[in-house]
Amino acid sequence: MESFYRTHAYLVEHTNAPVRRDLMDEIDWSDRLIGIKGTRGVGKTTFLLQYAKEKFGTDRSCLFINMNNFYFSGHSLVDFVNEFQKRGGKVLLIDQVFKHPDWSKELRMCYDRFPNLKIVFTGSSVMRLKEENLELRDIVKSYNLRGFSFREFLNLQTGMKFRAYSLEEILSNHEQIAKGILSKVRPLDFFQDYLHHGFYPFFLEKRNFSENLLKTMNMMVEVDILLIKQIELKYLSKIKKLLYLLAVDGPKAPNVSQLATDIQTSRATVMNYIKYLADARLINLVYPKGEEFPKKPSKIMMHNSNLMYSIYPVKVEEQDVLDTFFVNTMWKDHKVHKGDKNISFMVDEVMPFRICCEGTKIKNNPNYQKYLRENSFWYKILNRSPQSFKNFEDEVKHNYRLKFTDRIGETLKTIEMIQNVLSTLK
Repeated sequence: MESFYRTHAYLVEHTNAPVRRDLMDEIDWSDRLIGIKGTRGVGKTTFLLQYAKEKFGTDRSCLFINMNNFYFSGHSLVDFVNEFQKRGGKVLLIDQVFKHPDWSKELRMCYDRFPNLKIVFTGSSVMRLKEENLELRDIVKSYNLRGFSFREFLNLQTGMKFRAYSLEEILSNHEQIAKGILSKVRPLDFFQDYLHHGFYPFFLEKRNFSENLLKTMNMMVEVDILLIKQIELKYLSKIKKLLYLLAVDGPKAPNVSQLATDIQTSRATVMNYIKYLADARLINLVYPKGEEFPKKPSKIMMHNSNLMYSIYPVKVEEQDVLDTFFVNTMWKDHKVHKGDKNISFMVDEVMPFRICCEGTKIKNNPNYQKYLRENSFWYKILNRSPQSFKNFEDEVKHNYRLKFTDRIGETLKTIEMIQNVLSTLK
């Protein structure tokens, strides 16, 4: 037991989370059994250790353990918890709980036998805690830990502490919110970096991000999907190929029959694999309003833009990246459905959104086109630095506003002249 305490003390001491995650304040920590799900690489282990460091420090009543430890190959979780409580244990933090055989049954036994003990555990996003684990359905409170939001990434990169805004706040007060942020930092200077590598916290590690992400993606498929869904290893290559085909096809409705032919399996199996990939948060499924799985989705997208750059970096389209960013951002607190004609997405079934890249804005605005023709140097600037579009937009508005003012001035002079002529005639 002492070796577990020593490991816990070392890990807590050396935990230095770069950003305090919002989920820390969203969880009701008074609950006795808390499950934190999340895709591999989003920082679940760090999150548990951060909680231990923030709430307990060196207090031995809290203990972090990892189910990868070989000790649990020969000992039950119930026996371990019993010993931990005898030593004054009150809060047990369990990482990768699904690595332990019969983990859900043992958690239920711990919950029933030790009413004074709180257990917080992490698991894969593939786990369906309540749907597939009847023992825990009525007692576990489940939460999802996501990758960094753009706001969290921006705070990390700039040292700022911008708060989160609800969609309703943004829609009703976006100009004032934008002015407040722009007075301190230029978000677009960091946006492309976020799209490329800002979702997963391990971009901070001194390793090649793309290689690290590819390794993480393989682990999602090989461990999270195969192990948790109990799929035979011989089918691994089919799932990987399916993920690749979905990625290179871009955001669109899947041709399930063709995909079944390509990976040499049935249509039903393809749909099951698609659902597993969605549960692992490798892809997002977008349906028309009123439809859901097992129906075929109207659009399959990568879960976040970082995945797009890792799988097919040469083929990434700006519009696809922006669509993916929007859906990923909305998914946390809102429902996203396929939009009708000229509408990209419907949010919460009532709010239509059209996602436009800067090139589309110029194409649809005659004033922007005219100004570009008159000031061709802007072509070069916008091609090299798309984030400069805001400067371009401000300049266009400023200059056309001046022209309008000038026209008013000329009109006033004309009126004054007419008045003078009339006075002379009188």
